[in-house]
Amino acid sequence: MSNVDPSPFHDGERAMQAECGLAARMEETGRKVIRSFMPAQHRQFFAQLPFLLLGARDAEGQPWASLLAGPVGFVASPDDRTLDIAAGPAPGDPLAAHLRQGASVGLLGIEPHTRRRNRANGTLTAAQPGRGLTVAVQQSFGNCPKYINARAPRFRADLAALSPPPAMAAAELADLSARIVAEADTLFIASAYQAEPAVAGHGVDVSHRGGRPGFVERLDATTLRFPDYRGNFLFNTLGNLLRQPRCGLLFLDFDTGALVHLAGRAAILRDPAILGRYPGAERAVEFHIERVLFRPRAIPLDWHFLEPAPQFAAADASR
Repeated sequence: MSNVDPSPFHDGERAMQAECGLAARMEETGRKVIRSFMPAQHRQFFAQLPFLLLGARDAEGQPWASLLAGPVGFVASPDDRTLDIAAGPAPGDPLAAHLRQGASVGLLGIEPHTRRRNRANGTLTAAQPGRGLTVAVQQSFGNCPKYINARAPRFRADLAALSPPPAMAAAELADLSARIVAEADTLFIASAYQAEPAVAGHGVDVSHRGGRPGFVERLDATTLRFPDYRGNFLFNTLGNLLRQPRCGLLFLDFDTGALVHLAGRAAILRDPAILGRYPGAERAVEFHIERVLFRPRAIPLDWHFLEPAPQFAAADASR
């Protein structure tokens, strides 16, 4: 039996790192920063959040990104390999009927006003409707604070108690969804290394992408494109997409609490002619929409915008 620890990266992530000439460096870095347990600061961080991003697959293997919210403390860590979440996907959420014991999940804790973010990937050991989720953490690591447009979120119990909005016509729903996507400065993307059964530690990821308002370009009725800027070279998302193009996008309407979930397939673009449209981008992601789910008043949070990410503010100032 080999005594060498397995790589923290799967072959798709390693391929993306090799493309940048960073395979050896990232292998060394990954073994240091990607842990099989949560350090104390990560456990404390999750416990102070009013919301959490969740990525998981449905019964057909399609990844979806979702958002769970609750009063501060709704996420707890009884030990360094466990997260208890006192919330689950609400009715109407694309993952509501698909979270089962043993399912792979990706979690992203993000604090937009401080730009801190930490990841925890693992498997569900409990999923009880109305009571929440328990996650056995297999990978725990931090992400850099780049490209996060700063907002201060607040959980609002009065918003959680709101009755569902009146039904809307299909055309109105489509128009609202399109507007939210067109005006977005933030999205979240759920991706997966492969269809179930997943390789241990290489299941589902959910990650953040930010830009200036309107950074997601609509090419036609079913195709979106957005830039991919230099990050921490872990390539969790792009490495997944290299091996499994199915993914899910999540857009938030920070004014109304609406969510737009998109499911489809993505491709990584490297064409310089395309990248010229996105100053500073190293790649672009083209997303082909297969399903759209619009959920008005979906999250009981209100938000106070503070400032754009410094990377975008500095670029604008230099123009």
